Amino acid sequence: MTAAVSSAADLASAHTLLGCVAREVAGPEHRVELADGYALVRLAHSDVLLRCAVARVSTVGAHRYTGPVQRRSGGTWTPVDTVDLARLVATELTMRTGAANEEFVGQVTASRDALERILALRPPADPAPTGDAAIDAYVASEQSLVYGHPRHPAPKWRSGDVADWNAYAPELRTSLRLRWIGVPRSLVAEAGPVDELVARLEPPAPPAGHVALPVHPWQFTLTGPLDPRLRDLGVGGVPLRPTASVRTLYAPAADLFVKTSLHVRITNCLRKNARYELTGAVALTRLLGTLPLPPGVALLPEPAYRTVGEPGPDETYGVILRGGLRPHLAPGETPLLAAALAAGPLAVPDPVGWWTAYVRLLVPAVLDLWWRYGVVHETHLQNVVVVLDADRRPVRMLLRDLEGVKLDRRRRADWLAGLPAEVGYGPERAFQRIAYCLFVNHLVELAGALADARSGVESTLWAVLREVVAETSARLGDPPPLRALLAGAPLPAKANLLLRWRRAADRHAEYLPFPNPIGGRR
Repeated sequence: MTAAVSSAADLASAHTLLGCVAREVAGPEHRVELADGYALVRLAHSDVLLRCAVARVSTVGAHRYTGPVQRRSGGTWTPVDTVDLARLVATELTMRTGAANEEFVGQVTASRDALERILALRPPADPAPTGDAAIDAYVASEQSLVYGHPRHPAPKWRSGDVADWNAYAPELRTSLRLRWIGVPRSLVAEAGPVDELVARLEPPAPPAGHVALPVHPWQFTLTGPLDPRLRDLGVGGVPLRPTASVRTLYAPAADLFVKTSLHVRITNCLRKNARYELTGAVALTRLLGTLPLPPGVALLPEPAYRTVGEPGPDETYGVILRGGLRPHLAPGETPLLAAALAAGPLAVPDPVGWWTAYVRLLVPAVLDLWWRYGVVHETHLQNVVVVLDADRRPVRMLLRDLEGVKLDRRRRADWLAGLPAEVGYGPERAFQRIAYCLFVNHLVELAGALADARSGVESTLWAVLREVVAETSARLGDPPPLRALLAGAPLPAKANLLLRWRRAADRHAEYLPFPNPIGGRR
């Protein structure tokens, strides 16, 4: 085995890419099988056979791999590293789609190299703890996603200079202070209690007739010379910690999230706040606050935004302010990002009891909001903060990031009349996003983490989930999409590999059939 193939970063990157191929390319063509402890994956168009040892077999095909990916060649199995695997996949996808992508191999390679740097540079402990155990645990969870999205072919690919990434990457346990600009009142566009919230960040004092606008310090360096009407107020204010999304920052002292614009591509998208996202966040905060949520579930509000109200600077400097965690915590409770739990293995004394508490909090709330009120919460792993009690059991779910909240046009025409068109979904698309984000992106990965720690538990977890979905469906009058799901209809899985190959935006993603672990008679 070569040194490159044996590295932790290369093995992890190759496993992730192979999993994408199995889910999106070979799987739908029925060209994945298990034999003698290996997953065999055939690339049909290029006639290549791959294999990798399986550490844990998943009932939904989300296997855990171990050891190198190998290619069958000349009657023998030969290890292939991430770069060679990416080349094989690129050849297959070119033949399959009839279109080439000259960026693909480079992006996969750069993702592997970024992971290598993270593993080498990540501090062993947080260099800037607050001393508040619950908040420090939360920050650690946000900054723990070393390997990134488990179903993306290049989860650590990002544009931007390597030195800048080292300064701002959450995986490197970084902290920062905001850059501030002074904006004349006549140029400001804003809504909500901005002055009150910004004051908690302790900004530098702006000149008379100006207001202080927080900017990600990296964004400030990316956007060139400052408009002469704006004033550079320098770096200052309370320390903030980059969260898993990179551009959203958490200020422990202010207990406030600052969602900045950042003109950097991370996986698929340029991370900027369009004006409709700014206005939509504040409007949705107000509207969603009128809906009942079940006990143990809360929304992190986004009550305010501020930007420079002109077309260019608007998307350059737009910032959303999001409410913090402390109002939702009782003594002895700890908030953690769901994605950190799912990164696994997740060892708990009673995995079935733990899972039961988890899904009974999350699933009925999300399905109720969808069917009763036409509200689509994209509860993927980075959009849910789980609150654990002193015994480490789930007692509360905090839903966040209103950019991902959409409204069913059929059910919420009343609200959509006053909101940007981008907030609306048709009924089919609405349920597709619910089903993907809640079940495939979130609960499949979390169940895998529990199964990694307790062998053989996965089928019991699915039985519990089926019971919760069936109870919720009955209470809601058995909506047709849930009836179909319980009868065995496939779940939708977002095709991240094919999306990256086509170089398309997330909104144009294809969804492929995914094994339904709760369908049919049990």
